[in-house]
Amino acid sequence: MKIVVLAGGLSPERAVSLVTGCGVCRALREKGHRAVLVDLFLGVENAPEDLEALFDAEDGLCPDAAIETRAPDLEAVRRSRRDQGPSRIGPHVLELCALADMVFIGLHGQDGEDGRVQAMLDLLGVPYTGSGYLSSGMAMDKAVAKGVMEAAGVPTPAWRLLDYTVEKTERLAAELPMPCVIKATTGGSSLGVFLPEDRQALRRALTEVRRFGGRVMWEERISGRELTVAVLGDRALPPIEILPAERDFDYAAKYQAGGARELCPAPVTEAQAELVRDLALRIHRALGLEVYSRADFILDREGRAWCLEVNSLPGMTPGSLIPKAAAAAGMDYPALCQEIVQRSHHLKRRG
Repeated sequence: MKIVVLAGGLSPERAVSLVTGCGVCRALREKGHRAVLVDLFLGVENAPEDLEALFDAEDGLCPDAAIETRAPDLEAVRRSRRDQGPSRIGPHVLELCALADMVFIGLHGQDGEDGRVQAMLDLLGVPYTGSGYLSSGMAMDKAVAKGVMEAAGVPTPAWRLLDYTVEKTERLAAELPMPCVIKATTGGSSLGVFLPEDRQALRRALTEVRRFGGRVMWEERISGRELTVAVLGDRALPPIEILPAERDFDYAAKYQAGGARELCPAPVTEAQAELVRDLALRIHRALGLEVYSRADFILDREGRAWCLEVNSLPGMTPGSLIPKAAAAAGMDYPALCQEIVQRSHHLKRRG
């Protein structure tokens, strides 16, 4: 197949997306596909007259991508594009997608997980990997997803949306129940997530979270073991336990060597493993997700599992959680990428 691996973009998760894209592109080329990585925002500025030749470009146009300890400077990315217009879609992106047999969506966060790119590809009539635009958007919005969890009988920590002005921050910080989590409803990769330990830290969190845009959510903080469960097709893969080296599993801890230990399969009882696998499948189906997803849980001291959020486009770097879960189930990374393509190719999208 001719496959465009769409990555990058202007999300704070841009660096993670590019590493995902490079891994996927090389794995698909190893499987014999004519795969090429295309940055959603930067596009291809010096493209040949015959765009189809790019599908045979050396190393699939993969850049030298890496994940730093801090999220990327998106303003610097904006300035780096020759075309300084308002479009978030770079040169030749749409034309290359239209030439492809399949678009592998390696984007994360805004413009990728929120359903907008999926809707664009639907309008172009181009097949793509993963879930459709509506279920993607629902899963991306943590408040919407938690409402669906509650309706589907999936336990989730108590939560509420916060609507406040800068002037009301002080009063809100004095009144909100603790311990808690403050989140941007559309954040990802632990960006826009704050775990305040005291009222002063809560006040800072309520101020800083507004930088990430969207709505702000308060959530009850539940102590316990952090588990994550990947769904692939119609099955849940072995759960993984995450043990951060530091107290908080933030952006740096998630992607830097030594930031966390991941135990796969998680050292839980069979009953506990079955519980979180069942809940992951239930929320995957309730949201109408397709092909693959990943749900994050807290397993409390009483053995109850609480779903925190669902990722419709979880990280697919070679060291990410879904490849690790797939490996525990006997599937290597190229085979995982191939299965995602094959399952997506056979989907009948609902209009």
